[in-house]
Amino acid sequence: MKKIIIYILFLFIPIANNAKVAELYSKMIVVEDVFAEVNLAEAGLNSDVFFLALKGLKKLEANGKLQNSDIITIADYSQSSNKKRLYVIDLKNKILLFNTYVAHGRNTGDEFAKSFSNEEGSLKSSLGFYITENPIVGLHTGFALQLAGVEKGFNDNAIKREIIIHSAEYATEGFIKKYGRLGRSYGCPSLPPDMNKPIIETIKGGTCLFIYNPDNNYIDSSGLLN
Repeated sequence: MKKIIIYILFLFIPIANNAKVAELYSKMIVVEDVFAEVNLAEAGLNSDVFFLALKGLKKLEANGKLQNSDIITIADYSQSSNKKRLYVIDLKNKILLFNTYVAHGRNTGDEFAKSFSNEEGSLKSSLGFYITENPIVGLHTGFALQLAGVEKGFNDNAIKREIIIHSAEYATEGFIKKYGRLGRSYGCPSLPPDMNKPIIETIKGGTCLFIYNPDNNYIDSSGLLN
């Protein structure tokens, strides 16, 4: 149905704009095809979120910021923390590599993520696009992955804030069954212990991570989405 609507609108666009519209239409069809082939809707991811994630990835790739643009990780903080809202996708081979739980910051919300910050000490999650760096071993977190936030004002304090991917016992299905929701971090996208190392080994070294929420301030101001 979406493709039919897009095609009808395309017919009524002035001829002068047809080249740009055709390019946009082509890109949307490609996105829809990948989205469908990877079965992301069945995994709970919205196609609009996927489109935004790819839009930012392509800009980062065009600017030479990524070492590996075939892999994208999406943390969809519009979903309940009780859902498996982290997606690691192999775009080249069209495979959903991982789909699991991911925690948000303590002061970002309870079951749902509602408030975000780039400030040190806020204990909140930060939205936007990140580039993965190299694994580290933290004193308190163990095996973890450094993240570089690339959106000024939204997540560019990530390294200073020590925002990393790491494992946490509160990011498990068992914790949800006991407390009714996932636990919360100090701002890090924390993962279930059994998924932490496999995911880090897959996405390390210059891939794109997109932390999403339909926050109007972010959506309207992001340089990678506008």
